[in-house]
Amino acid sequence: MDLKISIISVCYNSSKTILDTIKSVNSQSYPNIEHVFIDGLSSDNTLEIIKSNSKKKNVIISEKDSGLYDAINKGILNATGDVIGLLHSDDILYSSKIVSDLIAKIYDENLDGVYGDLQYVDKKNTNKIIRLWKSCEFNPNLLGKGWMPAHPTLILKKEVYNKHGVFNKSFKIAADYDFMLRILKDSNLKFGYLPKVVTKMRVGGASNRSIKNIIKKSKEDDRAIRSNNIGGIITLLLKNASKIKQFLIKKS
Repeated sequence: MDLKISIISVCYNSSKTILDTIKSVNSQSYPNIEHVFIDGLSSDNTLEIIKSNSKKKNVIISEKDSGLYDAINKGILNATGDVIGLLHSDDILYSSKIVSDLIAKIYDENLDGVYGDLQYVDKKNTNKIIRLWKSCEFNPNLLGKGWMPAHPTLILKKEVYNKHGVFNKSFKIAADYDFMLRILKDSNLKFGYLPKVVTKMRVGGASNRSIKNIIKKSKEDDRAIRSNNIGGIITLLLKNASKIKQFLIKKS
């Protein structure tokens, strides 16, 4: 098993958190990792921290972009790994063995993608769990019921991007949901669930920062649902309702 994984970290003025992200990648027991940094011309010392601390084989691109999804797409197009995962500049890999576990799962079961569980943690104290996104075994019939795996935990073979393309930049806040619907409804692809926490995500993502953004996210989710022929308003309502139980279960 010698699959190369590219981990893409998009960043912009992320000096307060990027070191934790880098350390969580550097500590991985899996040896064949390429860390791809897409920096949007940070004005703080983000780039210096990256250059000084990244120990894995890395790709560093620092240039202006048109937003998060444009930056992610750049990362995907510049990644050279057999498998690609995302780890944003305020996220942390849960344990030093989690990449090995993900790669073993995708390799041993000949899967196209693997996902796991996601912890939302306090912005300042990453040991304080706010909520847990606990997933389940993949079943395409669940998509119409609003189910979705946690995108930050998902790794995919590069062939999936070659087949389905990258993120649709016409979405400003829900391109990840649109992309996942696009690939998960493909009956020719095989996905698997690793029942472990993969990533810690600090609370305060773009889609939840204000009522305005929550409304915008719901509108874009509805557009993604309908354009992918997954369902309608019931699917959207079930998707939003499913988040409630994440606050009730905080341990994996």
